[in-house]
Amino acid sequence: MENIQEDDQHNKLERFLPKSTLIFGGAAVLLMAMSQPSVAGITVYEDAESGAFAKIGGRIQLQYHYSDPENGESTDSIFFRRLRPYIEGGFAKNWEGKIQFDIGEAEGEDELSVKDAYFGYSGFQGVNLLVGNVDFPFSRELLTSSKKQQLVERTLVGDHNYGTPDPQVGIHLSGELADKDMITWGASIAQAGLDPDADKLDFDTLVNRDADFNEGWMIGGRVDYHPMGKMDFAQGDFTSTPKATIGLGIFTWSNDDDNNTYTDAAGLSTDTDNADIDSVTGFEISGGFRGARISIDLQYNLFTVESVDPAFSGGILVNGETDLENFAVEGGYMVCPQKHFELVAGYELQDADGYADKWSRLSVGANYFFHKHNAKVQLTYRIGENLNGIEGNDENELFLQAQYVF
Repeated sequence: MENIQEDDQHNKLERFLPKSTLIFGGAAVLLMAMSQPSVAGITVYEDAESGAFAKIGGRIQLQYHYSDPENGESTDSIFFRRLRPYIEGGFAKNWEGKIQFDIGEAEGEDELSVKDAYFGYSGFQGVNLLVGNVDFPFSRELLTSSKKQQLVERTLVGDHNYGTPDPQVGIHLSGELADKDMITWGASIAQAGLDPDADKLDFDTLVNRDADFNEGWMIGGRVDYHPMGKMDFAQGDFTSTPKATIGLGIFTWSNDDDNNTYTDAAGLSTDTDNADIDSVTGFEISGGFRGARISIDLQYNLFTVESVDPAFSGGILVNGETDLENFAVEGGYMVCPQKHFELVAGYELQDADGYADKWSRLSVGANYFFHKHNAKVQLTYRIGENLNGIEGNDENELFLQAQYVF
């Protein structure tokens, strides 16, 4: 039986290779034809005396995705995974504001999806203040920008569909302690939305709310220790200067009962696929290493969840509650001395009370950098087993993405 399964996997991979090779080559030619920016973001105005400035920039991610489910027909598509222009500026020293939106994520009647939208002040001693829609300080994988990931798609520990909050509207503080930024921290209070889909734990920003989103207040924070100096939220080792970090994050969210669409007056669920959520507590421990051309990230998340209806069972929930666990390890090695080519791999696990079996993913791939993360091509092949905790629900996927950041 094992040999038959191995042959099946081999045959699937063989079917991918001709098509992926063609697209990979085309994407490479496209990126080489582009001009290479020296830095991300273009300053169009700057006054050194007053501190006023204006900057524009953007992110283009063109992706090809091939999906081959075990129990269904294969599909493929080419689309803009992210298409994000932004404008950033300040009128005086220590003041800044930024607006960034995504056209690639537009769905239905929404013509764009708001991402970053904030103003801030950095004149306090050792503390930065941002007010608006900003990344919540939880999950190293999520706080690492999509443009600086090793695998084409984030692993489960950074996926907003499974417990990790997307940007949220609120007050966000961050800062550094000790010399050489050895300890960094973040803390936020925000009003957060949660999509009541029982198969997920999907925290979305209320800026792009759907009519059935649960609403509530979220408070949390994180602290990261960098024994060899601050390690940025970016994957890949371009300098070979040893860096390491370990981080802890925690948050709690509580439903304010303003919008429980799927619960009746008696507190019982009215839908089998959707369940209003009463509370969520999240915990994260993460770590990373950069050096000797090696980049490694590990992370574990635990989410304790309770639904409004204490008897609801379905999706991840059993009798109105669940412990949703995510684990991921991913790494890469810069092969050539010029550090343009990187081999990458990752392994992920997810489990919940409502799962019949653990959901696992194994990913392998390669990245070619024309100008570090500003211009690159990425290829990831992902083998998924027991998707959404359903035994035998397997799916293999190929991701090919060309990225240009300016």
